Amino acid sequence: MNINKNLLYVLPAAMALAFSSCSDYLDKEPDAIVSSDDAFGNFRNFQGFVEQVHLAVPTKTLCYWNTTFNWGEDEILSTAGNSPYVTYNMDEGNFRAYFQNWGGNLTYLYGNTNRGNDRMGNHILNSAWYCIRKCNVGLENLDKLVNATEEERNTIKGELLFFRAWWHEEMLIFFGGLPYQEGVPAANDVLNAPRMTLQETAKKAAEDFEAAAALLPNNWDKSSVGAATSGHNELRITKATALAYAGKMYLYAASPLAENGAQTGGKSGKTYAYNEELAKQAATVLGNCIDLLESGKTPYELASYEYEDIYDHKKAAGVTNSFSEIFWTQNNGWRQPGGKEAMMRGCPFGTNGARWGEATNWGPNKNGLCEGGFCCTPTANYVNYAYGTADGYRLEDAPAESFDKTHPFRNRDTRFYHDIVFDGFEYINGDTKDYEDYKYATLYTGGLMRDPEKNSRTGYFCQKLFPHTCNKVDDAFGYGNAGDSYLPYLRMADVYLMYAEAGAAVSGATAKFGSTSKTARDAINVLRDRVSVAHVLDMYAGDKNTFMDEVRRERACELAFEGFRYNDLARWLLLTEYPYTLKTSQEFTRDDPDFDFSKQDPRDAKVANWTEKEILTRKYDAKHYFFPFRDADVYIYEGFSQNPGW
Repeated sequence: MNINKNLLYVLPAAMALAFSSCSDYLDKEPDAIVSSDDAFGNFRNFQGFVEQVHLAVPTKTLCYWNTTFNWGEDEILSTAGNSPYVTYNMDEGNFRAYFQNWGGNLTYLYGNTNRGNDRMGNHILNSAWYCIRKCNVGLENLDKLVNATEEERNTIKGELLFFRAWWHEEMLIFFGGLPYQEGVPAANDVLNAPRMTLQETAKKAAEDFEAAAALLPNNWDKSSVGAATSGHNELRITKATALAYAGKMYLYAASPLAENGAQTGGKSGKTYAYNEELAKQAATVLGNCIDLLESGKTPYELASYEYEDIYDHKKAAGVTNSFSEIFWTQNNGWRQPGGKEAMMRGCPFGTNGARWGEATNWGPNKNGLCEGGFCCTPTANYVNYAYGTADGYRLEDAPAESFDKTHPFRNRDTRFYHDIVFDGFEYINGDTKDYEDYKYATLYTGGLMRDPEKNSRTGYFCQKLFPHTCNKVDDAFGYGNAGDSYLPYLRMADVYLMYAEAGAAVSGATAKFGSTSKTARDAINVLRDRVSVAHVLDMYAGDKNTFMDEVRRERACELAFEGFRYNDLARWLLLTEYPYTLKTSQEFTRDDPDFDFSKQDPRDAKVANWTEKEILTRKYDAKHYFFPFRDADVYIYEGFSQNPGW
């Protein structure tokens, strides 16, 4: 993040500069390469100005060839994924790695490359202040939008308010309180704005998001502002998206971290200590958002979870909005993933971006099967925590008839079978003459796929975001298959999860907020109905804190490996607390020599000696609740201080 006068005071015009001489540039006005009357005088031109801010949104999975973004206790890299990678360094407590050496290219948070029309050049901290300033420039020039209808003027203002808040939001969740920029400083102004608290910054963002929601259309395709681009408006910001983010920011402001400050001892102390007034605001806004989403007035729908073969992500006949396609599309004209459930996405840059990067890092890389340099592996502790039983139990609470350690893959939450590759799973579908030993996953202790360097360290692979067919034999990532990936910043399921959390913080499972008829418990059950998992059991719903624990577990399952876990643990004051600092492997042996994986379902295989083994424990203290700024950022002016401990 560069908080400097060049960035705050001068509107960059890199594309124009590429085609103009130095003398031409010096003849221009400081803040424009065209007159402000032309730039802002009509809806089409002003909308183009706004879309430059949207274009800068990074793609989480494609900021570099081998990016990493799962920074909680959910994932561990194979040992080949060492010092350059941010996930490895975070396990070591070295959060400065996100901007150091190769780490500065390996995450969407910050990059050594320049912001521009390149999927690898866009990063949060490289673009945030630039985009916030553009939004403020636009807001200060709204009076020049004279050749426009009232709806067009409202929409432009709504988008500018949304993106001003969104870029602040993306910074505050990692760095805490910031100076909230609401105007364009004059060139001779002295930089002296102090950092606000996390709670203050989140509340300011929430207010901007709410103001944006009052101005934005429900559905661009059904509005006059979207008529000219009808059928191509799926990435545009809507009223429901702005409401959802307003709720998210009120929930952040209410969180144990924002209310009580960074501290250790969260599990036994402050992890349930929300600001109830702000939590109620969050629940009310999110309840209104759910009501709107369920009204049919928005373009959003929960994706279908109907599968003919869940292991291969083969959707049932007639399904056009599949859960798997939130993250990965194939043989669909390079269509960006997200479907109708995604509510906030960036703009795609070209095609086949995942082929040479992220798609290769989720399966066995031994002998070049998946071609990547290392392997991203789900931790056993996370899989055992998040993916309970189909009849609604946490594994540690389940009776013997629900969960049996000799058949640990039976009767699991159905999302387990979609997301997780486990022992005996048919990993290669095609001709295996060169990879015969990899046909069925050998993930038991000592199995071929348990080589820690380039295979699984934990007994699992993940295939939620990229299907297991992203291997050299099945070639799902091959150019001819038009396979592409994307991780939305917000999807509809998250709105239900945030509403449930906010409701739990106020009064537990049973209260209703806003205009929705749903309780917090109902919101969780909507997601469980989708995947055919039992509703929240009474044993988890009676006590306010116990219900909060269940809401958090549901969030861990539904949003697994989508890049939210670090921020969730931080705002709950659990980042430093056992068992959330632990990363383990699953150890077991096969116990049925006659089991035929080619003919029988691998979930029915019998195992023995089912135990977890510690791989590492992250040694964190209070400073790790926020990332450090670069030293160059905090030397700009005295009032902009470094985060404590860094």
